[in-house]
Amino acid sequence: MKLTIERAALLKSLTHVQSVVERRNTIPILSNILLRAEENTLSLTATDMDLEVIETTTAEVSEPGATTTPAHTLYEIVRKLPEGSQVQIALEPGAGRLTLSAGRSKFNLAVLPVDDFPVMSGGDLPVTFGLAAAELRGLIDRAEFAISTEETRYYLNGIYFHAADAEGTKILRAVATDGHRLARVEAPLPDGAENMPGVIVPRKTVGELRKLIDETGEAVDIAMSDTKIRFGFGKAVLTSKLIDGTFPDYERVIPSGNDKSLDLECKPFADAVDRVSAISIEKSRAVKVVMSGNTLTLTASSPEHGTATEELEINYDSDDIEIGFNSRYLLDIAKQVKGDTLNLLMSDGQSPTILRDTDDLSALYVLMPMRV
Repeated sequence: MKLTIERAALLKSLTHVQSVVERRNTIPILSNILLRAEENTLSLTATDMDLEVIETTTAEVSEPGATTTPAHTLYEIVRKLPEGSQVQIALEPGAGRLTLSAGRSKFNLAVLPVDDFPVMSGGDLPVTFGLAAAELRGLIDRAEFAISTEETRYYLNGIYFHAADAEGTKILRAVATDGHRLARVEAPLPDGAENMPGVIVPRKTVGELRKLIDETGEAVDIAMSDTKIRFGFGKAVLTSKLIDGTFPDYERVIPSGNDKSLDLECKPFADAVDRVSAISIEKSRAVKVVMSGNTLTLTASSPEHGTATEELEINYDSDDIEIGFNSRYLLDIAKQVKGDTLNLLMSDGQSPTILRDTDDLSALYVLMPMRV
């Protein structure tokens, strides 16, 4: 194998694929990246057995071939080469080392046999459709923060994508919850997605997918079965296993009888919550919200540090209400609001609250109260 490639092109592709590779691996081949050179293209493949990313880039290939070499080492070397460098990569037959040179720098890297590199067999992915990159980005960005990190409830460790019917309109829904908060985001259902199964896309896949979306402005080609999903981005293809579990009936968590409504200017409210919660060092950073007449009072206290209070002027005409929230969860939801106004729909201090961006009703958030 022998090829020449621009540093910028190689670095861009390596950036996308190397993050799939875990830093600590008990299986040596999983620390490596598969390089395959053929017909003026170089393809790079990385996998952790659950997720695979393949990216193809242009290169001057004088001798086709393939090998595997340590992913993070290769990435760090290429990242530190001078901008504008031409990188020569060569594997001499029987040498057992990959040679990388640029200018006066030369590196010899260890290799492992290509035959040992695991390939995620494509299998049959019967459901295929295209989704605009902006739509997919919007679904992920507004739901990702609510993904659970508790490994015991593994079926919550991802975003649940499924086709749904909202008042006669077919929609694509993305839902995530960790039991304390829930995000439900909607987009128009793309052609071809009518028969899609409900799938739970794992948290790591969601993160890698999000990085790739930023690099494309085109439609993303999606293909899926009950166990696997594939996203195509022109020169990059991400294939992932799905979480094998049943996502809970989230509709039961969304309250329907909340009758106390309050519209707030989102940024001043979020800033006030952030300031008041600074007094508390606990992980929960609990904040008490009291609505009475035209005043909203935020209070937080800590046995070691004291108390904090801030008042905001509001337009509220329902019964007085006192409710406690985890301030971090509240701020996470406020960050998703792109408009000026956040709507809170409440019932009482012990029931879940619905939060929405009044300028974008395609997203709905539910936040559980906490004792303060």
